[in-house]
Amino acid sequence: MNDVTILAIESSCDETAAAVVKNGREVLSSVISSQIDLHTLYGGVVPEIASRKHIEKIDYVVSEALEQAEMKLADMDAVAVTHGPGLVGALLVGVGYAKSLAYAAGLPLVGVHHIEGHVSANYITHAELEPPFLCLIVSGGHTHLVKVKDYGEYEIIGRTHDDAAGEAFDKVARAVGLGYPGGPKIDKAAKEGNPSAIAFPRAQIEGAPYDFSFSGVKSAVLNYLNQAEMKGEKISVPDIAASFQQSVVDVLVSRTIAAAKDFGFDRVAIAGGVASNSALRAGMQAAAEKNGMKLYYPTPILCTDNAAMIGSAAYYEYRKGNFAGLDLNAVPNLKIGTR
Repeated sequence: MNDVTILAIESSCDETAAAVVKNGREVLSSVISSQIDLHTLYGGVVPEIASRKHIEKIDYVVSEALEQAEMKLADMDAVAVTHGPGLVGALLVGVGYAKSLAYAAGLPLVGVHHIEGHVSANYITHAELEPPFLCLIVSGGHTHLVKVKDYGEYEIIGRTHDDAAGEAFDKVARAVGLGYPGGPKIDKAAKEGNPSAIAFPRAQIEGAPYDFSFSGVKSAVLNYLNQAEMKGEKISVPDIAASFQQSVVDVLVSRTIAAAKDFGFDRVAIAGGVASNSALRAGMQAAAEKNGMKLYYPTPILCTDNAAMIGSAAYYEYRKGNFAGLDLNAVPNLKIGTR
């Protein structure tokens, strides 16, 4: 089987990224231009600013990715790009640029689902991992439990009914004065706190054992803060962070392990930005070992938005001949498994 080398582009939110990936598992280069410092000023991602920054940076990251891989566009077998879900303006920058490259170079174009990219990040970190397995996808915009039946073939068995886990982290971090991005700041503060200090709720959805809800625990934190302020009581940010984080982790771990047991999976993966959370990794690892399961998760840099994971997902679409036309468009609410 001949080698397949893909130039991949990611611009779904606030990272402009490009990578060169060989055979879906070997990353020859990966370049990320992050906008976190800029959006921190506003307490979260501002879509219009994100789009403008993508326009400024996309040519640089693509050129740098090719240079670091010591290859040229003509050496690529295909161009891949995230076309959803995400911020529509941000997505359009990457999609438009990728279509131009593919057309100019006469290369096949592969449209990639952003969340499928996160799942595929595990293939880069774990060369031995192959479907089928169960994957918890947990990020600022998504919280899904997914059966990975085959490469590019997914079945959602659990999802959030309101806030995504990462979204709850951001809102709680803002409420306690930690700022943006909330995930890493809550994780850091929680290391100094007591996870049993405050009994925040662990929501269960009646009739949907694998689904999630995080608006309740977020509201519980806000109510706790309001009551403390009214009573003039001093709060411990580390204790609040640790107790909130433990509530979220307990729910994520319990649902994932229950689903793995019920559906007969002995291999479980986690993916997405929140997959880099130290408490989630530790909790999931302990639960997996206790139940005789093998846990997989990407390296921290591959948990955040990046183009290497897009190149990995694109490889398996390339092998199946699933190419996009030049009418490929950005789809902000693209459902997983949709082509």
